[in-house]
Amino acid sequence: MIRWMQSRIPNHQIELLTPTEMMKRSVLCFAVVLLAIPTMATDGSELSLASDSWPPFTDDPPGQRVAVELVHTALERAGISATTSVVDWKEVERGLRTATYDGSAAMWRNERRERDLLFSEPYLENRLVLIGRKGSEVSAARISDLAGKRVAAVGRYAYGDEIKKADGVLFVNGRNDQDNLDKLLAGEVEYMLVDELVARYLVAYQPEEAALKLEIGSTVLARRMLHFAIRKEIPGAEEIVATFNREIRGMLSDGTYAEILQVGWIRVDVDGDGLLELVALGDRVGERPPGTVYDVFGEIPEETPIEEQRVFVQGNIYKGWDAIPDAYKGPTSQMDLSFKRGTTLGTLKF
Repeated sequence: MIRWMQSRIPNHQIELLTPTEMMKRSVLCFAVVLLAIPTMATDGSELSLASDSWPPFTDDPPGQRVAVELVHTALERAGISATTSVVDWKEVERGLRTATYDGSAAMWRNERRERDLLFSEPYLENRLVLIGRKGSEVSAARISDLAGKRVAAVGRYAYGDEIKKADGVLFVNGRNDQDNLDKLLAGEVEYMLVDELVARYLVAYQPEEAALKLEIGSTVLARRMLHFAIRKEIPGAEEIVATFNREIRGMLSDGTYAEILQVGWIRVDVDGDGLLELVALGDRVGERPPGTVYDVFGEIPEETPIEEQRVFVQGNIYKGWDAIPDAYKGPTSQMDLSFKRGTTLGTLKF
């Protein structure tokens, strides 16, 4: 092979190298090749994601799919395009095993999945609350308090030990929240479990129907963290996940996150110091402290009056409502639910 190469190279171009020089050249060439290999995050490729139908988190457009919108937007901000196919969950898992799909926008993390998938930091928390018919008692502190009661729940989703170990509860599997609401209103079950976000949408978007026919509990009975996940062998997988995490943090602080979820004010640790901040949607906070706030990850740990809580506005943190400059106060349309992003929510039929 060497003689073949030399026979085709003019004598004046042949360069004799020492072993050390040859090693340096080889390392340099290898590095150049690595830099030339495109990754999913930089070469314009499209991530093919998959989820099942799970409104309001995942669905086909124009259905309710806030988790998909959050993930797609975060990736888009990083210059990564993505599509999500909505199929049966068994098909999602099969597609990930066979490399038909690159990942999923909405997945709960467990040890089995971690063998093949790389997970983002949690970007949303699923929290189950109780809903009953008007006049029902919805103050249960734990699922087991519902022993002897028929409780409708979406049967395909495992919310952990809080549900599995609830002895005596008569769970009735439903296809989705609409199916469970139909069972509740028809008297087939005493209660239904829904995500806290769904309950919030009912109150915000269908207040008359909800107030007339439902009792909505406020105690969280089960919780799970939601992640974006991709297959480990995807080129640039770690870079994609790291970039996604960074963009989600940016979306939490600049209002994009709240806009997609259509929740107005959110409460989250913006600067990573362990303290929670109220984050307004937009650059104006209104004339008075917010009446309701969506806690992105769990409940506020201390009983601080809302007017004394830290507020994040336009890159600055103010310790209490009175500390916010008047330039940021005044009439605002941020709570009129006229959002640019997101999907139409609160569309359960009574």
